[in-house]
Amino acid sequence: MSNRVKVWDLPLRIFHWTLVAAFLIAYVSEDDLLTVHVWAGYLIGGLLLFRIVWGFVGNRYARFANFICSPAAGLRYLQEVVELKGKRYLGHNPAGAWMIVLLLLSLLLTTLTGVAVYAADQSAGPMAGLVGTAQEELWEESHEFFANLTVFLVILHVLGVLLESFVHRESLVRSMWHGFKRAEEEGD
Repeated sequence: MSNRVKVWDLPLRIFHWTLVAAFLIAYVSEDDLLTVHVWAGYLIGGLLLFRIVWGFVGNRYARFANFICSPAAGLRYLQEVVELKGKRYLGHNPAGAWMIVLLLLSLLLTTLTGVAVYAADQSAGPMAGLVGTAQEELWEESHEFFANLTVFLVILHVLGVLLESFVHRESLVRSMWHGFKRAEEEGD
């Protein structure tokens, strides 16, 4: 165990995998199971609030201050990893950091537009009475756009995880499951 370092704490791992399940449920239930869709959306909203707070008070690797970088640094890292020479990071790498920011923003906008659709279409939820039926189509189109943008970002995220796992010969999926990564070695 001495050659491994605890990077992803239990709250972050529970957040991650619960978010995966909640988004999948919300995405596939859409119109057919409105109650399931709405509750999955509420769960996503709660998870996002947790992650924002955890980004300030969580462990070292969960804190935004530890991994947020410039977009240029993220793009530069992405180019290096595609060239199979990207530096290994114990926590989030610069491209992964920007993917987290984009996913959180996209999920937040998906959730907010979903709450607006629910208010306009069903006169229900926290925005009931604040959103009129006249804007329902706009909110629906926006909600669908952000949900599909999130799917696109998730696909990129999974491809990035697979590429990073290949380049550094380390399963990031397993790391996000048990929380440990290989300790830095000389030359890392």
